[in-house]
Amino acid sequence: MLHFKKVNFLFLAIFLFHGLLINAQNKSKNQLQELSKYVGTWYGAENINDDDLGENPTIKMVVKSTINFVNGLEVTVFENRNNRWETILVELISYDTVTNKIIAKGINEKNECFIGKGNFYENNTWIMKDENLNGEHISTVNFNFLSNSEVVLKGTDPSDKELWKIKYIKKNSKDKNIGIQLVSVKDLMNENPENTLKQLGRMGYSYIETFVYKEGKFYGYSPEEFRELVEKNGMRFLGSMTFYNPVNKSDKEIETWWNKTISDHKKAGVAYLSTSNNSLKKVKSLSELKIYTNYYNLVGKLCKNAGLQFLFHNHKDEFLKVEGKIIYDYFLENTNSKYVSFQSDLYWMDVAGVNPVDYFKKHPKRFTSWHVKDYKELGQSGKIDFNKIFLSAEKAGLKYVISEVEDYNYSPIISVDLAWQYIYYELLK
Repeated sequence: MLHFKKVNFLFLAIFLFHGLLINAQNKSKNQLQELSKYVGTWYGAENINDDDLGENPTIKMVVKSTINFVNGLEVTVFENRNNRWETILVELISYDTVTNKIIAKGINEKNECFIGKGNFYENNTWIMKDENLNGEHISTVNFNFLSNSEVVLKGTDPSDKELWKIKYIKKNSKDKNIGIQLVSVKDLMNENPENTLKQLGRMGYSYIETFVYKEGKFYGYSPEEFRELVEKNGMRFLGSMTFYNPVNKSDKEIETWWNKTISDHKKAGVAYLSTSNNSLKKVKSLSELKIYTNYYNLVGKLCKNAGLQFLFHNHKDEFLKVEGKIIYDYFLENTNSKYVSFQSDLYWMDVAGVNPVDYFKKHPKRFTSWHVKDYKELGQSGKIDFNKIFLSAEKAGLKYVISEVEDYNYSPIISVDLAWQYIYYELLK
């Protein structure tokens, strides 16, 4: 009996030490960032190993941020009963800075309340220990994030016996037609375009805009191949930023390059082409600006004849003055509205100290596309009043709302997910 007790005590000590060691080594350093992965609309897959959802999922989980981006989450779980989504569980989840833990308070349809406490770990797992209001351990839920849009949940009882298991796949709505500029996830696109596009499609993005057209290809894919890959992941390839320096080039050279470019983009299914200009600091005269406006009119006409739209994208240098004239104003006044529209980068306009709404009022219907970008995660700097700007969307002629993130507090894949959430829930109400 004594030997038995010693053996069991030794086993228990080793087990506890092992558990403490793993927790100490593997606990994620940024619990709040990890929690943000949970935001979104999720559906239960039919089987754990399924990579896609069936036609009629029976479980849906909606996770919304409630306080300052992701400090607080509201979780509602529904079950499809007789073609109606019935609520079966409601939960509030938050990160507690005092204990460095994730805290949950919830209630199920039987009016059984629970409190959960736990942490995220660096191996993409999240473990929550649930107790009833008597302080009794009732279950442990393990979350295994296979990606930013796939998570397997397993519930176990106090003896570690499995109670249930389900795989959720994120599938946010596409009803508000939100696009993304792929520069936001440029490293991920270079590493694994197929997986990255899959994540973006599940986040709810409706279409993508590229910036990497080179030698007739997109990320190494032919126009037809890239279009197929994008559409396979539930999105459309609608826009492309393209760059060609017209200085010291003849009209024939310009037309040759753009005709090939337009042809490739037509094959890819693109609706518009945009370009920008990084040489404006060198411009000293209005006659030099005239070379550019003639160029934009020429390209715009080529695009229009091919059934595409041509857009000019601003940075901050467009708001410098040449011979007392603001460059951007000159471009707006000297390009033909039949051929040239404008893509407003709201971030760079703010950096330049101009109000985009003033331009929308002065030149209505010319600003077909907006890059919605902030000084860090979208909507979090407090420097840009996006809500006020979006009140002028109709006046501007806005058709393409494009998320862009280049300054990150989170990993890029989480940042663009949160950007979609901000545009969807806050700006396009």
